[in-house]
Amino acid sequence: MNLATLLALVLLAPVVLVTAFFALELLSGLSPLDIPTETTGRPKAVIVIPAHDEEAVIARTVAELKREAGDEFGIVVVADNCGDGTSDAARSGGAEVVIRNDPDRRGKGFALAAARDHLRRAPPDVVIVIDADCRIDGGSLRALAQAAGGTARACQAVNLLTPDLDAPALVQISTFAFVIKNLIRQRGLQRLARRAHLTGTGMALPWSIFAAADLGGSNIVEDLALGLELAERAAAPLLIERATVWSPPASQAGTLVQRRRWEGGFLATALRTAPRALARSMARGDVRGLFAALDLCIPPLALLFVLNGIAFAAALVAVAFGAALWPVLMQIVVGLLAVLLVVLAWAREGRRFASGSTLMRLPLYVLWKIPMYLGLVRRGAPKEWLRTGR
Repeated sequence: MNLATLLALVLLAPVVLVTAFFALELLSGLSPLDIPTETTGRPKAVIVIPAHDEEAVIARTVAELKREAGDEFGIVVVADNCGDGTSDAARSGGAEVVIRNDPDRRGKGFALAAARDHLRRAPPDVVIVIDADCRIDGGSLRALAQAAGGTARACQAVNLLTPDLDAPALVQISTFAFVIKNLIRQRGLQRLARRAHLTGTGMALPWSIFAAADLGGSNIVEDLALGLELAERAAAPLLIERATVWSPPASQAGTLVQRRRWEGGFLATALRTAPRALARSMARGDVRGLFAALDLCIPPLALLFVLNGIAFAAALVAVAFGAALWPVLMQIVVGLLAVLLVVLAWAREGRRFASGSTLMRLPLYVLWKIPMYLGLVRRGAPKEWLRTGR
């Protein structure tokens, strides 16, 4: 093997490995899960809503939750560093309200910690976290509460954006990317590693976990960090597919803010935790742990395509200088397989989230995201709890 071929392998091997595992997750997640969970009657559950300047939506959210949940669930709204009428609107809707003012310690994790302090006087069996602008039905709430109470593990609903086939193409593709990440890949991860990621809304935590957890403070992806912490304590979260939580789609500009927040936080967390997780799982011979670590190495969909393009171009340069062609052919085969599985995922689950003509514009979505990734390289991940424009 000459030096140019070795260089091509070094460039392509990490990208090919991550893309191959991405394809494996998609393949594993194309069919629905069937996870039986023990039930222990009807656990006492409280819905906690962290809210920052959500006066426009919080009254409707509380009213819908009360209609869906009836008297089975308490509702606590944490009005966190609000400059509007969030607290009054939530209280008028019938929720308990915790007002928190601490401008130097802002973040969803701090809001959840305030809810925990409030609930310690009469702790519930299960805490369900719902974002202020989300919608969830009564059946999903009961499924989450029973699953968390029966398994004593954190449980995550399928977290999706409300489909809108009249939205701009880039918004539709971003909505479909949520389906890939929060449904297809979550199913695959559950099958391969017996765990799922917490996604921040629609997550149910037994009180024993909620009371003791590091809730993340100002971590911009505190939900992901919490799920990883629980996995390390052998209490990894479960995906409960019969529960779904819906978030409203953002505008095109709001979508970019939303993706910058989540993807920047995810990349920062993954870069910090994935190498250690890989090393630990390989040292222990832990195959499921290795799968979970590889999942952390998969970048967001658009960035995965960008990295494949960069590695492919660099490998072609190496071929021009005498490298063997087979490493490039290997990447092409794996890349085409991943694209095929993305199309199959769209055919199975994504048709109502993005039209076929919109899916053909996926390359434009990748180009649209490149400036965002360059900004993340220059400035790093967002540090504040950002409220997405609607």
